[in-house]
Amino acid sequence: MKYWFIILSLSILVVSCSKDENETSEDAYEPIPFALQIPEVFQQKLPSPLIPVSNPLTNEGVALGKKLFFDRILSANNSLACVSCHAPQKAFSDDRVLSLGVNGQPGSRHSMPLFNLAWNLDEKFFWDGHKFSLELQALEPVTQANELGNISWEDVEEKLQNHPEYPNLFNRAFGTATITKELVVKAIAQFERTLISGNSKFDQFTLGQVSLSPQEQNGLDVFMDETRGDCFHCHGNPNNPLWTDNKFHNNGLDATFSDLGLGGVTGDSNDDGKFKSPSLRNLQYTAPYMHDGRFATLDEVIDHYSEGLVNSPTIDPLMKKVDQGGVQLSAQDRADLKAFLLTLSDPEFVNNPAFQNQ
Repeated sequence: MKYWFIILSLSILVVSCSKDENETSEDAYEPIPFALQIPEVFQQKLPSPLIPVSNPLTNEGVALGKKLFFDRILSANNSLACVSCHAPQKAFSDDRVLSLGVNGQPGSRHSMPLFNLAWNLDEKFFWDGHKFSLELQALEPVTQANELGNISWEDVEEKLQNHPEYPNLFNRAFGTATITKELVVKAIAQFERTLISGNSKFDQFTLGQVSLSPQEQNGLDVFMDETRGDCFHCHGNPNNPLWTDNKFHNNGLDATFSDLGLGGVTGDSNDDGKFKSPSLRNLQYTAPYMHDGRFATLDEVIDHYSEGLVNSPTIDPLMKKVDQGGVQLSAQDRADLKAFLLTLSDPEFVNNPAFQNQ
């Protein structure tokens, strides 16, 4: 009887050790660090991308974030996904003036393009900067009635938890099969930080690989000339390949404001009518333009700054010629400025297989 007890005890110990070893092996899985491809011109002219210590990029996390970005499971009726309003061929924007939510309800602002977000170093997202960090930004659309339309994040978590693939994918990416909204947005933010656009014609020109045409070169001169285009204060210069200052400006769209922009976030009336300066990259793909999508073409945008500025108490001092309606560009300078701006578009980005649903 004594020997049987010893044998039984050893058997239990062996099974227990085997179970512990398996659990330890599974728990010890380390996601593979993701090798972020940073364009050469960014390496030369920009600081390192901002990658939170709490959410490092991994192959598994990025792949999971991409799957979630394209999956309609995140919407209340499985009809929309993040990509529905942020399409790759539109530089992750939308060609509608206002994107439509799950019930056909329009949003209140034009869908912002998504690229080079890891260099938004002040971490203020949306047109009015009301969310701090990509992770927090990704939380909001899921429960907005005019976006993905869920009543609560708990509904989304439950759908993902009951999915045949997602628990394992979360386990591989984050070491747990328990799916939470915090992990969902971490994964999406990881994918979004890989959306890097840095191979436009102007990037190639900067690297000495191609030349600008005389029209494009004059367009750059107009852009940089304070007596003509005077565009560089808000949108950078060849030493800033982001082509935005990522700050907030009232650029003379309206005399009064139905949308307060930054002022609605800060509560400071001095910020009324201020919106984030979008990047000038990929303008070929991101029409319509402005926070409310009011301009259908790039020509209309140029016309606004040339002769359509509207004064208001908070108009940016950089709109120096507001009293005469704008910078009053000649027809030739307008055409040349447009030609230059189009050199900032990056066909490789909008056609990158890594950013497509395949």
